[in-house]
Amino acid sequence: MVTVESRTRRRLAAWMLILAIVLSAFVVRLVDIQVVRAEQLAQESEARRSIPTTIHGARGDIVDARGVVLADSVFRYDITVSPRFVADFRRTDPDTGDRVTVTVAEAMASVAAIVEGDPIAMLTDIQAQLAENPQDDHAYLARGVTPEGFEQVRELGIPWVYWERIPARTYPNGQIAGNLVGFLGTDGPQTGLEYRLNDCLEATDGEATYERGADGVKLPGTTVVAQDAVDGGTLRLTIDADVQWFAQQAIAERATEIGAEWATAVVVRVSDGHLIAAADWPTVDPNNVNGTAPENLGSRVFTWPYEPGSTMKSATFAALFDSGAATLTDQIIAPRRYSTIAGFQIGDAVDTGDTRYTAAGVLMNSSNTGTAVLSERLSLQQRHDYLRAFGFGEPTDVGFLGEEPGTVPDPSSVDGHTAFTQMFGQGMSATSAQVASLYQTLANGGVRAPLTLVTGCERADGTVTNLPPSEPERIVGESAARDVISTMELVVTQGYLTSQLTIPGYRVAAKTGTAEVYENGAYGRERIVTVAGTAPADNPQFVVVVTYGKPDTMRVSAAAAPTFRSIMTQVLKTFRVPPSTAPAPSIPLTW
Repeated sequence: MVTVESRTRRRLAAWMLILAIVLSAFVVRLVDIQVVRAEQLAQESEARRSIPTTIHGARGDIVDARGVVLADSVFRYDITVSPRFVADFRRTDPDTGDRVTVTVAEAMASVAAIVEGDPIAMLTDIQAQLAENPQDDHAYLARGVTPEGFEQVRELGIPWVYWERIPARTYPNGQIAGNLVGFLGTDGPQTGLEYRLNDCLEATDGEATYERGADGVKLPGTTVVAQDAVDGGTLRLTIDADVQWFAQQAIAERATEIGAEWATAVVVRVSDGHLIAAADWPTVDPNNVNGTAPENLGSRVFTWPYEPGSTMKSATFAALFDSGAATLTDQIIAPRRYSTIAGFQIGDAVDTGDTRYTAAGVLMNSSNTGTAVLSERLSLQQRHDYLRAFGFGEPTDVGFLGEEPGTVPDPSSVDGHTAFTQMFGQGMSATSAQVASLYQTLANGGVRAPLTLVTGCERADGTVTNLPPSEPERIVGESAARDVISTMELVVTQGYLTSQLTIPGYRVAAKTGTAEVYENGAYGRERIVTVAGTAPADNPQFVVVVTYGKPDTMRVSAAAAPTFRSIMTQVLKTFRVPPSTAPAPSIPLTW
């Protein structure tokens, strides 16, 4: 017979066994959580509440020689949400102090009103993402919001709305130097200095984390910076923004008047080769890239070689004088026609018959036939070597993105006609930058200073990189260069463009060029017109080169003369260059 006491002991033993089994299960689970899988679970937990974020550094500024900002970075904000936490929420009404419920629709409408968005579209996008992934943790409500808009969104106090600070590129001066600066696209730098010197301008992003509670709200004071962002360097240019603006306006107005397809204007400081302006028309506004034709996104100054015409005669005569093959007063007869090979002939723009010129007279009157006669005194190799020494046939030291070298015929293969025409700028090609470099060399007494657009990249730690080339090179003797400049003065004082090239108070030296355009296998009626020169001629400070491509209404170099004068006048005023104090020289032109 089982007594009550024995039954009680058995029940107690059974319960003790059950309790032991349950406790054993808890112990096993606890050991699994706290020992076996402790590290894994800790990492998973941390991952759920620790949110990594990127700290964006600011891209470096691009500034002109005076520090005027041509490109800079401002911060904008991407407004985001965590879709899985989007829900109605409660907050205190600031007017009544009561706790009120804010619906998702109301919250979306408030954000949309600030960022000028569509609240229905916002909510639809969030619902679509959640349908695809119920645990979705990131969606955009608006991108590129201004700091003012961001502050208004933040003041709404919506717990599941977050933000990311993103640097954005702006170009405060629009088209001014846009052809040089370039621009950024959605995939990063696209053209110009933005692309070419991205290693200077690019920022290094940092990293931080913050913790988020179970309700999706960021926990105050939990942000930990793992790596600080490093801003990009400041890129300093030689360009003067005011002169660049003036040059751009001047060529745009004149190009429109004469119906040109394109135009360039280059201003170079003689002493050091610094580019004060390098203007193109048409040109790009980096703030409105889509409004610019693709062929106008870069800079023709560096990337469009053309046959420069008679502006090349200055190089030819510098070579003649430097080699001792001719002097200013050498006497020749410039024939009405100069025969080369296979019946080809060279003529002058104005038929003056056989003319008794001095060498100075040939250059001043821009006689093609006289240039051909004098060029006979130089060997083919000499002609080639002097052109190459002046920098033709290779890119300038600027190293601009997409820069073209132009062409200089090889002496071993040049034909008997081009051997002469290249000496007056036909049958060879050059960029506006190369022509400007030629005139800088002549104005600088025969010493070529490397053309310079960038003076350096200043890093945040004070170091300076991307320094420009600094070694000048003598190309021709000082006497040869001076004789060419003196003869170019006569173009201004005695030529047919005197009234359009004279600048009161200053001696000006200039050379004109009207080049035929080679298209479809032949030279046609299209022209490229140029005026290049320096002032003051008695102490050259600046070089200006103005070129118009394929003008409709005025196909001679006179088309470029007014622009040359206006730009040179502006440059002399801007840099307060003292007027000339001595008269121009007198050189015999005929005999």
